[in-house]
Amino acid sequence: MTLKDIAALAGVSVVTVSNVINGNHKKVSQKTIDKVNKIIEENDFHVNATARSLAKKKSNIIGVVIPYLDAGDIFSQSPYYTEIMAYLENYIRNNGYYMMMRSVGTCKEAIPLFSTWNVDGVIFLGAHRDEIMEILPKIKFPAVFIDSYADDLNIVNIGIDDFKSGYLAARYIIGKGHKAIAWAGPDYNDPGVINERFRGFTQALLENDIDFDESSCFVADTFYDQGVKLGGQIAVADKEFTAVITQSDILALGIMEGLRKFGIRIPEDISIIGFDNIPACMYSYPQLTSISQSIRDKAKIASESLLAMIENKEVNSDIPKVDVEVVERQSVKQI
Repeated sequence: MTLKDIAALAGVSVVTVSNVINGNHKKVSQKTIDKVNKIIEENDFHVNATARSLAKKKSNIIGVVIPYLDAGDIFSQSPYYTEIMAYLENYIRNNGYYMMMRSVGTCKEAIPLFSTWNVDGVIFLGAHRDEIMEILPKIKFPAVFIDSYADDLNIVNIGIDDFKSGYLAARYIIGKGHKAIAWAGPDYNDPGVINERFRGFTQALLENDIDFDESSCFVADTFYDQGVKLGGQIAVADKEFTAVITQSDILALGIMEGLRKFGIRIPEDISIIGFDNIPACMYSYPQLTSISQSIRDKAKIASESLLAMIENKEVNSDIPKVDVEVVERQSVKQI
């Protein structure tokens, strides 16, 4: 049985049958979808995806790369990755494509896999500039980057105003009367997302004549257990901090737990602000104030940009950055 045979039995066009099979349901009524699927089921029809891919020179597969994970790591430990992957899958699926995800140590490790599978395009999360320079000559498919800093390479990158986010967090905390402020997050010396946030953070402190040095920085990867350790370090630090600005909500939640183990109350003794505004912020105690980046918007713009590139449409590499804002809850005290 062929698509033409199914179309004849259903009384529809071959294009309609193809839309149903590929999940492109926006163009087809539910009644037609049910009719076509019933015929497919009754005749035990299966599409040979490999043959179709070779014939059309198109696989309808979009790759997504999550980098910097060791062999024992799982991406779901990061609520940010979990959320953005969910949105990416939704947009990719609803446009008739399949998502192939790959967790890697470095982004270039995924290139042989995606080349073998003849993917139509790839979305890279958080690739560093030197990696991008190495990746671009090796790929023959469209690529979109999320949270990368390599503007001189003329890539399509979807990101937020990281400098503004660091500045905004510090201004908010300072506006609440805090001057003894700790900074907690990954290494801020490497160029990129965290470095930009750190620059915005220190700029706000400078404008308000607040002293700050490396003894107020607590560096760790963005995992809950790392946050618990930092909470203990902040609790016994020589400086008596009144506020902590963190670079992820999951790290902030861990710090809150670490502080509580030392009898420190939030926000009565120390205020804390997170980053990402993940749903868990609303369920913590106290509820976590956070800098919100629209993860949904980032995923949507990245998906739409890549799909346009696949269809050979012109895409402007100078895409406006997704905005950020403070979502105020209960974890920051006015002093």
